Amino acid sequence: MIIAVATENNMVAQHFGRCPEYTLFKLAEKSIAEEQIIQNPGHEPGFLPGYLADKGVKCIIAGGMGPRAQSLFDDHNIETRIGVAGPVRDVVEAYLSGELNSGPSACEHPHGNHGCS
Repeated sequence: MIIAVATENNMVAQHFGRCPEYTLFKLAEKSIAEEQIIQNPGHEPGFLPGYLADKGVKCIIAGGMGPRAQSLFDDHNIETRIGVAGPVRDVVEAYLSGELNSGPSACEHPHGNHGCS
C-alpha cells in the first residue's frame, strides 16, 4: 500500500493541493518499506487525485482539503485523512499504529474556483 502525505518543510501541509511536495510511503505490513518525495506538479482542479492514483496511492493525509477534492479522491478509491498536523514521519507512524488523529479540515485560505470550497 502507498500513502501520500502533503508535505511542507517535513511537516504535514495545511492544504493538500498547495503544498510544495508529497511524501510517498510504501508500506509493508506495519512498517515503512520505502519513502520518496515528489514535487507537487501543480494545483489544477480535479488533477491531483488521478495523478496520485496513477502512482498507486491508496490514502492521502493532509491538514486540509475541501469536500469536492475529498469526493474526487473517493472516486479514485483513495482514503482521505484530513485535519492532521505534525512531522510527516510521526504522522505515518501514528497511521501505521492505528493512532492517527484526524478531524475537520485545516484549510484556511479564501475559497475560489480551485476545488477546495
